[in-house]
This record gives sequence, C-alpha cells and structure tokens, in this order.
Amino acid sequence: MTVPPRPRAARFATFMFFGLNGFAMGMWVVHIPNIERATGISHTTLGALLLVLGGAAFAGMQVAGPLVDRLGQRRLVPAAGILLGLAVCGPGFADSWWTLGLALIGFGFGNGAIDVGMNAHAVVVERAYPRPIMAAFHAMWSIGGAIAAVIGAATLGAGVPTGVTLTGTGVVCVLLSLVSARFLMEPADAPAAVAVSDAAEPAERRRTSGRTVWLLGLLALALMLSEGVANDWAALHMEKVLGTSSSTAALAYGAFAVAMTTGRFLTDRVAAWAGPAAIVRYGATLAAVGLTVAAAVPWVPVSLVGWALFGLGLSGGVPQLFTAAGNLDTRASGALMARVVGLGYVGLLAGPALIGGLTHWLPLNVTFAVPVVLCVLAALFAGVLSPKPEPVEQPVG
Repeated sequence: MTVPPRPRAARFATFMFFGLNGFAMGMWVVHIPNIERATGISHTTLGALLLVLGGAAFAGMQVAGPLVDRLGQRRLVPAAGILLGLAVCGPGFADSWWTLGLALIGFGFGNGAIDVGMNAHAVVVERAYPRPIMAAFHAMWSIGGAIAAVIGAATLGAGVPTGVTLTGTGVVCVLLSLVSARFLMEPADAPAAVAVSDAAEPAERRRTSGRTVWLLGLLALALMLSEGVANDWAALHMEKVLGTSSSTAALAYGAFAVAMTTGRFLTDRVAAWAGPAAIVRYGATLAAVGLTVAAAVPWVPVSLVGWALFGLGLSGGVPQLFTAAGNLDTRASGALMARVVGLGYVGLLAGPALIGGLTHWLPLNVTFAVPVVLCVLAALFAGVLSPKPEPVEQPVG
C-alpha cells in the first residue's frame, strides 16, 4: 500500500514535535545544576520544585486532552509547542525559589500539553499507515534529548549564560512548531479512520472502552514507573552497590538509554508482525529478567547487560498503550490519551521517590524487586491490548 503524501508529511511533522519536546526537556535537565546555583536553592528545595514541575505537567495533560478533541490537532499541537518554547526560557532567568517555581509551572504545563497533543496526533497519523509507526516517534523524543545533551555540554563548556541558551532553545521550539503546523492532520483526514464508525458504536461498547482505558493507564503507570527507576537509580546502583567509579557507573544508564532508543526504532516492525499485546507481554518479561540480572549479579559487565535488557524490554510497551488508548474512541481520543499518559507520568515521577523511600529499610538492589514485580504484572495483563472479536450472529433456522 502506497501512503499518500499528506500522511507522510504529517508523520515528518510529528517527528519534529517529538524531537523538539525531547530537546526542550534535555536542555532543561543539563542546566539544572547551573540554575540551582543561580537561584541559591538547596537540593531539598529543588526536589520540591521538581514536584511542582511534575504536577503542572499532569495538569497540562488533563487540560490538553479534552481541548485536542474540541479544537483539533492542527490548533492544539502547535499552540502547545509554542507555549513550551516560551516557557523553557523562564528557568534560565530565575533568581529565587519563587521565580523558578513560577517558571516551572509554565514549563511543566506546556510540556504536559504537548505530550498529550503530539501523542494524540501520532495516533491519527498511524491510522493512515498500513503498519505501526508509533514507537519511532518516541525514539525521536530520545534523539532530541541526546542532541540537547551534546549542545548543552558545548554551551556550558563555552560559558554561555543559561538564559541565553534556554532562550535559543525556546526560539527553536517556536519556529519548528510554526513550520510544522501546516502539515498536521485531523482525525477525519486519516483514511483508516473512515472505516471506524464511532457514531454507530453501542453504549455498552463505550462503557467497555471506559474500563479499558483505566487498565491501559495502570499498565502505563507500571512500565513508566520502571523506566523512572532506571533514570534515577541505575548509575547509583553501579556506584554504591557494585563499587564502581562514577564514570563506570554512568555506563549503566547509558546502556539502558541506548537499548531503549534502539528498541523503539525496531518495535514498529515487530509490532506489525506480532501485535501490540505481544510487544507488551514479552517486552515486560524481558525487562523483568534484565533488571533481575542487573540487581542480583555482582559482576559489572553482566550487570550492564542486565540494564541494557531492561531498556530493550521497556522500549516498545508504552507506545502500544498510547496507540490503544487513542483508538478506543476516535471522538474522545485526546481525553482518553490524557488519562493514560497522565497515569504513566505519575509512575515516572513516583518510581524514583518510591525506591528512595524504600532504601531507608532495604538495600538498593533489593528495592528493585518493586519494578520487577510491576513488569511481571504488566506481562500478565497485556491481553487487554488484544482486540476481542465481535460476536457473529447465527442465522435462525
């Protein structure tokens, strides 16, 4: 099947939005130490402000979900991208805890809004394709973050003021949003969406969709909580438990991140062959095995392999969950996606904090049993992504 030019252009535009979101977040992350020093805040205050950032992002997701259904993809997604671009400048000029807090409220809200908007649009674009394409969008988010790490390291090394760098980041986000806006699609523009008649959908099926979206959200929470654990604790595990140097410890997160990005570029082809339920089921199982190896084996090379398997296993599951949520009801795709993305984001924030709390009573590697169990549960409940066949009416007589 040949894909028409418009969906191809919309796919490229969606890549741009995922990339600029990852780029903006990455530039914020690499400048956190500078911003902490400039504002004179403590680590404790920074931790509290990061929770403010997370709360604002969650609020942005819940607001953007219904709005994307009401206003349309071509309005909401670029508006969210522009908001993110304007907001990312703020932390670079903060000079106190409260000015940074206000800046992070705007930045978090914009990040949450574009997160839901671009994922909802990705589902629309995927409907126009004869194969899954969602995971590659998420890989592009990782690429944007990697580009930010390189550019951020260069500007920090050159002594460029944080405000100047983040302003430049904002300009890039605004320009990319404006340029990409004209190529976006609405649900009615996706040829495959015409075949799905939500208007004729029975009320019972809509109620079933409501129950399903919460199951998808809980699965997203489990998998993204596990991802959050790797983000914040992989390097510390290598350094504190296995006794490596800081430079060697960094390889743990590097192995996880590279494997996850690579896996996302490969997931779409595997999903087209095996189906989304298999991606979640076997991916979560591989993740559980990988983290168990990383936590239990005291040899550094084997532990690194375990972290890589953990990243590879987690790489494809969340995109499948987002796609499933967006296709439950095409008239409320944004609102449904906001629930699943929001719950996943709660997991991403809660994972590191949960592990940190448990380390008061348990060794760090033992606390990793929590994400291992969650991955096992995700594998067991992956069948929620398997579409149930419609009942066939039998002829009378």
